[in-house]
Amino acid sequence: MLLTVEGLSIAFRLEGRISVPVRGVSFEIPENGRVALVGESGCGKSLTALALGGLVDRAKITGKIIGSPRIAYVFQNPMQSLNPVMRVGAQIEEGLARSRAEAAGRYMSDTEEICSLLAAVGLPKGTDRKYSCEMSGGQQQRVMIAMALAQSPDLLIADEPTTALDVTTQKEVLDLIARIADERGMAVLLITHNLGLVARYSRDVNVMYAGEIVEKGTVPEILRSPRHPYTQGLLAAVPRLDAPKDAPLADIPGTVPPPTDWPRGCAFHPRCPKARPECSADSFYSLLSEFGSPAVRCIAAI
Repeated sequence: MLLTVEGLSIAFRLEGRISVPVRGVSFEIPENGRVALVGESGCGKSLTALALGGLVDRAKITGKIIGSPRIAYVFQNPMQSLNPVMRVGAQIEEGLARSRAEAAGRYMSDTEEICSLLAAVGLPKGTDRKYSCEMSGGQQQRVMIAMALAQSPDLLIADEPTTALDVTTQKEVLDLIARIADERGMAVLLITHNLGLVARYSRDVNVMYAGEIVEKGTVPEILRSPRHPYTQGLLAAVPRLDAPKDAPLADIPGTVPPPTDWPRGCAFHPRCPKARPECSADSFYSLLSEFGSPAVRCIAAI
């Protein structure tokens, strides 16, 4: 197993109150795995991913992260992630500098390797001399992928990598990540709110709500027979090409509560169409049996 997360919790002290945006999260990423972490904004997905690379400051972190793979990130907004006053080649060079000490003999100059990385993500010669403002959103995201590859990662964490991109460019970027991962033997952790993307680009799925994993399993298990009402709601919200033109878009009523105000018991029960009185009880977790297959944290699904 490349990386194992056991009971990960992240707590902050905010204005005298304790906020725990990630609570007891456990999942695994196999060697060369394709794993998805799925949920709405505010569920704790990105914070969990940052903790895997030790990038969370001023927090109390408990639980175990077993394994020490080299991790690189592709973040969701390349326009904000790239430095607008540096040529993109110079920014990729910073990634090369960080990995130089670990390289077992470099066979290219930095300039040659930068051009090779940009070519690997489908960008033409001369891109290294451009500024990010001279590039489209899709090109900027390809530069971000090249920067990640410069660190020769074992695990690539793609955090909503297609935000603000048009549908065609989204597919191009995700296909590129999948192809390069296959070629280089990298594992990929895809963070998204879209179960439609998971169906194409992942093998294992972890559904996250209010800082917890509420359902996990393989892609066929989760997409064919989702058991948690939240997973069912996410799947219903994926637009279908065969739906009637006048069909209303499905949604999940309400919003994810803030971490300082997680509901008692099951955090999803205020929005859940299958909620029972015991779902809001403090003893909710003692009522749950062990995770089955697929694993689900829901009384109604047991």
